[in-house]
Amino acid sequence: MSGEYKPGLEGIPATQSNISYIDGQQGILEYRGIRIEELCAHSSFLETAYLLIFGELPTAVQLQQFESDILYRRRIKYRIRDMIKCFPESAHPMDALQTCVSALGMFYPLTYKDFHDPQYTYDASTWLLAKVPTIVAAFQLMRKGNDPVLPHDDLSYAANMLYMLNEKAPDLEVAQIFDTCLILHAEHTVNASTFCALVTASTLNDPYVVLASAIGTLGGPLHGGANEQVMQMLEKIGTVENVGPYLAEKLARKERIPGFGHRVYRTKDPRAIVLQRLVEQLFDRLGHDRYYDVAVALEEQGTERLGEKGIFPNVDFYSGLIYRKLGIPTDLFTPVFAIARTAGWLAHWREQLSDNRLFRPTQVYTGRHDVRYTPLTARSGRALQ
Repeated sequence: MSGEYKPGLEGIPATQSNISYIDGQQGILEYRGIRIEELCAHSSFLETAYLLIFGELPTAVQLQQFESDILYRRRIKYRIRDMIKCFPESAHPMDALQTCVSALGMFYPLTYKDFHDPQYTYDASTWLLAKVPTIVAAFQLMRKGNDPVLPHDDLSYAANMLYMLNEKAPDLEVAQIFDTCLILHAEHTVNASTFCALVTASTLNDPYVVLASAIGTLGGPLHGGANEQVMQMLEKIGTVENVGPYLAEKLARKERIPGFGHRVYRTKDPRAIVLQRLVEQLFDRLGHDRYYDVAVALEEQGTERLGEKGIFPNVDFYSGLIYRKLGIPTDLFTPVFAIARTAGWLAHWREQLSDNRLFRPTQVYTGRHDVRYTPLTARSGRALQ
């Protein structure tokens, strides 16, 4: 069977969804019809997660129960911690996270006979939203030879994550900024990792495996791993004076600029606009970072050179500056992304199960036909290329 081939399935609908919406020309992102800017101004990450997964904003009682159940389920079993002890210190945190999430299903099995049971979705969602941050923080401390910090029951979701990483509770404004970052990263239609989650979900595998497959996809440098590259780029440039020569050299070589451009947006990513405001708010609170000046200069000069092509800063451009100031190591940027995107992946998992059909795309065959088998004794000794 043959058909039109689109590399990367660009522009080809893979599913129908009412979870999120993007207008790349106008720079609009909505979760369940609500603008991302409005959610960042008024909501919390867990309330937004509930909205994404279950389709409506929760009542006060529903939100309190949701937050309480996630708080109760934050801890991980000691055997998972023992498993983390066996990981090499040089392991990338995304590899550690993917391994641990895969293993969660053995320790917290969801033994439901009916995938459409609302309690099945609820339990899976609260288990994973609760435990992914604990795993990330545990690996960060244990790879340095320290015991993990237990979750703090009196802290909010975002504040507890920072507490487990830095061993001290952040102030309310700092925790709120981090919580808003999680909202911004929670969902973004059918990107590569979400598509991977959909394919795995369509096999009716359990949600732990669905999430593990999505985490593996997110870790690639063309997807979630791009935020690490941005921070490394800013450190390499070093000063505002070096921005022009760096940009000119990259463009002369026709190389992409980390943090610039997006498959969908043809204007500045609306998440980057919010993140830039958060960067400034955080620096007013905790002190300036000279790499922010480098980023602003790079945005100005990059937009001047690339804006007419529809290439502008994306969500990765400013997020690393926030995480750096919060004491989060560079190689932990993508796992933090995964913590937030867990909400979106779970929403798409639930939606896929509601009207499931196994993914089985076709291909455009480009090989030969009617090739005769050559006996081993008659084959040349040419090495494989």
